[in-house]
Amino acid sequence: MAVFGFPNPVNEKAARVVAGFVLAIATLTILLGVTASNRWFWLTAVLFAGFVARVLSGPTLSPLGQLATRVIAPRLGEPTLVAGPPKRFAQAVGALFTGMGTVFVALGWYGAAIVMLAAIVGAAGLESIVGYCVGCKMFAIGMRAGWVPEQTSAACADISQRIADTRASSGTLAG
Repeated sequence: MAVFGFPNPVNEKAARVVAGFVLAIATLTILLGVTASNRWFWLTAVLFAGFVARVLSGPTLSPLGQLATRVIAPRLGEPTLVAGPPKRFAQAVGALFTGMGTVFVALGWYGAAIVMLAAIVGAAGLESIVGYCVGCKMFAIGMRAGWVPEQTSAACADISQRIADTRASSGTLAG
């Protein structure tokens, strides 16, 4: 796979592992920022960088993505494959919220940053704990409304050939 681009299909288990780490980091950022020092809110920028890396390259440039796809997810059994474009959209939504949070931290608006991080905690918690991807559901609404290009919709609708191709080519699946 090229450095830039997003895998399709995606190993759902790897995506949930990444979401679990995002949940932990965002929660820790809020807790330390509120109880210890506002300086801990700089971790919002780290979360933002991770989301941007995953939007641009899937797991390729993301340390969390690499850990999830290469180390943890393979130990969780047979991969569960899902369409990549909705997961990429979900990462973009995460980048938007953490990007806004980073701007709010830079402006000293810690309350607004906490709101952005709380949204990330909620979405990452749903993804990692119960497998409900908020960004994916938003993407599905966009598909039904006709806002998603037909080519992308087609790639989401039938990933069975891509699954066969992925398993045949390398046996490695990204998340």
